[in-house]
Amino acid sequence: MKSYIVRIELEHSNPLIWRKVIMPAGATFNMLHDIVQQVSNFQSGYPYEAYHLFEFDLAEDGIRVTNDDEAYQEHQYYKKNKKEFAERLKNMEPKYKKFEEAYQERLKAVVRKPSGIKIDEFLEKHGELVYNYDFGDSWQFRIKLEAIVDDYYFGFPTLLDGTETAPPEDVGGIPGFYEFLKIYRNPKHPEHKETKVWADSQNFREYDPAWINDALKSRMYKKTEWNKIHHENFRVIEDKYRKG
Repeated sequence: MKSYIVRIELEHSNPLIWRKVIMPAGATFNMLHDIVQQVSNFQSGYPYEAYHLFEFDLAEDGIRVTNDDEAYQEHQYYKKNKKEFAERLKNMEPKYKKFEEAYQERLKAVVRKPSGIKIDEFLEKHGELVYNYDFGDSWQFRIKLEAIVDDYYFGFPTLLDGTETAPPEDVGGIPGFYEFLKIYRNPKHPEHKETKVWADSQNFREYDPAWINDALKSRMYKKTEWNKIHHENFRVIEDKYRKG
């Protein structure tokens, strides 16, 4: 089964928060979104409902892949009314023209829904993808293609490696996250107890590879080839990528 080994890095984290994941080829951008969510502490991927907006900006291809329905509708309107936009730009006051040009340039990008487009072509062509999540907290992940393999036989992704605990939802971006960790990990801090209650409400947990891999089993999008796996009653005995 053709599969990708990718390295998912949270930009601007220090020390770097990263995960190495192997996943079958043929995933949609929505599935990749789910995977990033599940290897982190965010709550917008399966089995949760959409919590924040996200986007993969394929600028070199003139494509934005996003769950932002408003952006999709704006692009559709632009396509049908290009003359109106050209006229608006022509009559724009000089001091606003630069902003209008940038706005219209963004509207030109084709907006695709993440469930209707697969990652393969873009991941292989560019070698990496940039995933932006929660435009308020502004989380940015870089997803780098490390290898293409054909000896992974499971129909779902597997976490292979990683370091550092990932942030919870609505923590206030990178600065807020590190302030949160300082309080959360210090039982003597006067705000520790209320911070712990809040963290529990956000389903926050320290980095736990076993828990992540149990969760990733739910993201099956290919048929597992059990005939190529050393197993006993579907319990993995020995495999290059999965221990169980």
